[in-house]
Amino acid sequence: MELARRDLILSAAALSLASSTRGFAAGDRPLGYAIVGLGNYGLGRIIPEFANCRHSRLAAVVSGDRAKAEKVAAEHNLPAGSIYNYRDFDRIRDNPAVDIVYVCLPNAMHAEYTIRAAQAGKHVLCEKPMAVSVAECEAMIAACRKADRKLMIGYRCHFEPYNLEAMRLAKSGAAGKIRYIRSEHGFTASDPTMWRLKRALSGGGSLMDMGVYSLQAARYMTGEEPVAVTARESTDRRDPRFTDVEDMIDWTLEFPSGAIGSCQSSYSANHNHILLMGDKGRIELEPATGYAGQRMWVGNGREREVTPPPGPAKTQFAGQLDHLAQCVATGRTPIVSGEEGLRDMRIIEAIYRSARENRTIRLDGRA
Repeated sequence: MELARRDLILSAAALSLASSTRGFAAGDRPLGYAIVGLGNYGLGRIIPEFANCRHSRLAAVVSGDRAKAEKVAAEHNLPAGSIYNYRDFDRIRDNPAVDIVYVCLPNAMHAEYTIRAAQAGKHVLCEKPMAVSVAECEAMIAACRKADRKLMIGYRCHFEPYNLEAMRLAKSGAAGKIRYIRSEHGFTASDPTMWRLKRALSGGGSLMDMGVYSLQAARYMTGEEPVAVTARESTDRRDPRFTDVEDMIDWTLEFPSGAIGSCQSSYSANHNHILLMGDKGRIELEPATGYAGQRMWVGNGREREVTPPPGPAKTQFAGQLDHLAQCVATGRTPIVSGEEGLRDMRIIEAIYRSARENRTIRLDGRA
């Protein structure tokens, strides 16, 4: 059942990406996004990507910094009425130019603004991790379902050519029967004041940030859902960066097929690596999930480098923006829906529990 679900997801991804090369029907317009949060990601990474989109456009901005919001609006020829702050955000329901709200806020704010956006009648693209608890994820899904709005999570690697090709190769048996996957993601967090190191905003440390990439890769490369997890945390609490959140977490995932996943996240080292081992070879990506610069090797080592053909979207970011716009226009379900974010959060909670209790946690309901 789970493998069949994964096959459907990969098939849907291929169809959705292929369809992005075709425009909407005559008379349709690019759908309007409101970007909630003008921090480094929303302002520096997402807003510039609308220039690469075919089916999406910037329609509004939401920020607590009025001057910054006015500057962005002016640069993108947005009317004054397209600027919102966090207090008057709910007025967005009256703006017909906004079809979709993209929540680019600290993790602890994801649930609130997703729910408020749905109640305002808008579809939602929410950054990962989806929220800071399973309960919040379930509330977000329920709010969007009640409002009959789409909910998608910002898993951009599902629109990135190297990761898509790696998924295809793994599923096709290019490495043989999958036996092991290693997935490691981290960076050196140098600023102790950054919001990611404040539990009230982040919900946790490296696991709630870079760990999502490691967990996602283990799941989409094997095409399976783990049945058990065993985790261990390593944090120097004397370090001023880690007084509130964890630094490094290692965890092992057990999959139904017998494959093992070895994953890691950290805030004290730079690494971005995926390695899948099968009984006939390997698939390796390094860097694997960056904004650009991916490399991939297939075979018995690094003797054969593989470069996939460009995807139909200009960038992975434009691909995910346009994907949700097309799902809204056609009624399709996003390939990385709220349910996908919920699955990750259930495993993340189990990883934290395993590290805290120093024992293996079953994910399949077995004792």
